[in-house]
Amino acid sequence: MSIVKRSAWLGILLLLTGCWNSKDLQTMAYATALGIDYADGKYITYVQILNFSNIAKSENNQVGTRIPIWVGRGEGKTVSESLTSIYSTSQLRLFWGHVKAVIVSEALMKKGLPDVYDMLNRYREIRYNILFYGTNKPLDKMLSLTSMLNFSPIESLLTRPEQYFSQKSLILPVYGYKFIANLNEAGNSTMLPSLTANSVVWEEDRSKVSLYEINGAYFFNGTKYTAWLSQEDLKGARWLQTKLERTPLSVPKEHPIVALILESPKYKVDAHVVNEKIRFTISMEIKAFIDEFRERATEAEIETAAETDIKNEILMSFHKGIKKRVDVLKLSETLYRKYPDVWKTHFKGKEFPLDKDSIEKIDVKVNISHTGKYKERK
Repeated sequence: MSIVKRSAWLGILLLLTGCWNSKDLQTMAYATALGIDYADGKYITYVQILNFSNIAKSENNQVGTRIPIWVGRGEGKTVSESLTSIYSTSQLRLFWGHVKAVIVSEALMKKGLPDVYDMLNRYREIRYNILFYGTNKPLDKMLSLTSMLNFSPIESLLTRPEQYFSQKSLILPVYGYKFIANLNEAGNSTMLPSLTANSVVWEEDRSKVSLYEINGAYFFNGTKYTAWLSQEDLKGARWLQTKLERTPLSVPKEHPIVALILESPKYKVDAHVVNEKIRFTISMEIKAFIDEFRERATEAEIETAAETDIKNEILMSFHKGIKKRVDVLKLSETLYRKYPDVWKTHFKGKEFPLDKDSIEKIDVKVNISHTGKYKERK
């Protein structure tokens, strides 16, 4: 055989090997979210499925066209076995590289989450930056909720929370890798956002529509599930979140005359020992602007009222957490990072070292940067 023929055959073989394992993207099923439960000694998994045309953004996609949501269910003695059991009826190859969120049940939280995340994290197609949520609602129902205006299901609070939190930040989203890291961190109460379905607020053609809502958070001391607190209970915890973008506050609380939007708080937590007990002081500065002005008041009066309400919110959330033995303000974590020797002496080994008097002082300074499009009333 001539050199020319050999070269030609070699080129053909190389081309064949290049596409031998190729997949038709339009005939694959894309997993976009998972739900994981635990009951009767078995893991029960739910997989939300979309096809390529529902995910890809193209000129042919039309807003307002309802997009179908498929949810598969599996069972097994392990999470891997449970997910694999779905393959036998899937009809199409499942691709896991687009999984963006995982919802876990309360039963699974009590069973333990680190092993579950370890399995998900080991599978090569699944990414690290997956959002984690907890819920007490049926997982198949939670994975079947739509988005507004019949957008793709991935355009929702479940998988794109940044759009919501850029306007109103209360309980911030949590990525799985960060959540597990916090579970294993000493001196830490870890928070997991609680997801529910709200069918009260929105209607479509006079019919109620169920949409995702963050209604609180679950807390873990170490890897052990400890308690759930509502969003109302956690209002004060928002002020000590470094990634808080903007959040509303109506002041004064009892008879609001001004609605404020507050942005990017800067805070500092210090600790010292008093009679063998740790006492914390919190100092904070935060910018604000006026969103609604109902009655006459000076900027100084508004700032003072806001400062008082923020202090009260922080103390309220702290005491709500103390009653359920969780550190919603992450004071013990701050102590662990800033004063490790003090933490080892007074906190290490104690089941729950905080008490109702652990916060000694809170200083808050609110600065109104502007009053909106209208000038302040004189």
